[in-house]
Amino acid sequence: MAEKLNLVELRARYVDAGRALPGALEDELRADARAAAKAILKAVEKRRRENRAEGQRLRKMLRFEQELWAAGVVHIAGVDEAGMSPLAGPVSAGAVVFARGTRIPGVDDSKKLDPAERERLAIEIKSVAVAWAVGFVQPEEIDEINIYWAGLLAMRRAIEGLTTQPEHLLIDARRLKDVPLPQTPIVKGDARSLTIAAGSILAKTARDALMAELDRQHPGYGFAKHKGYPVKEHIAALKALGACPIHRRSFTPVREVMGLPPLPPWPNSPEAKRAAARAAKASEAAASDEAD
Repeated sequence: MAEKLNLVELRARYVDAGRALPGALEDELRADARAAAKAILKAVEKRRRENRAEGQRLRKMLRFEQELWAAGVVHIAGVDEAGMSPLAGPVSAGAVVFARGTRIPGVDDSKKLDPAERERLAIEIKSVAVAWAVGFVQPEEIDEINIYWAGLLAMRRAIEGLTTQPEHLLIDARRLKDVPLPQTPIVKGDARSLTIAAGSILAKTARDALMAELDRQHPGYGFAKHKGYPVKEHIAALKALGACPIHRRSFTPVREVMGLPPLPPWPNSPEAKRAAARAAKASEAAASDEAD
């Protein structure tokens, strides 16, 4: 067999194209003393090790799903958001439901993937998923309810957009109190759950695509490049051009450019709770002084 295919053709087929190397051909290559034959075998072995490692990673990424599937839960939705930190544009969330046992090599926390890989995986996720949806919360809504609650609202909208009703939610470190479904919040869930990671990829790619469109509508800020995050280029453009309609006016850098005063802590926010605790402590101290 090795006589029919020269080593250049063998590399193109079994290394570059990634086809499985037949056992008989592998034996012939091992008996071949040429350096090119050894290089082909080395590349094939490397790919096999990587495939085994990826298989082990995917098994770990599915442990939460496997437990639920084994308990009889069929439709599990992984949910995650994207775009919490930018100064402009909406916050997005993705929700994905996979069939039992679904594995998609390469799916991981969207922040660990380059844009091309995210786009490729987003297409595969959509084609394989039982159901998927993306929800958005617009800048004016963020300014009205604050970014924390906006992230939760985006996730709720993504869940409501699913064409298949989930029986259980896996969520990245959050709990949706107004969604009447069993839920498992998972710290760093986008790196520990395949369905949450898939949701993060859909949320990120959908938001990035929208920011590219908004860049055409609001030129000069570089939204297509930095997606509204507070990088140096964006801050410089914000100071030079002022805020545009999609900037989040509840975010401090935007308020400073617009000459607006700082906002008080949002009700029920951690900052508000800390301020209330400090006020209560001061009140107790004052009452103690008066009693003395």
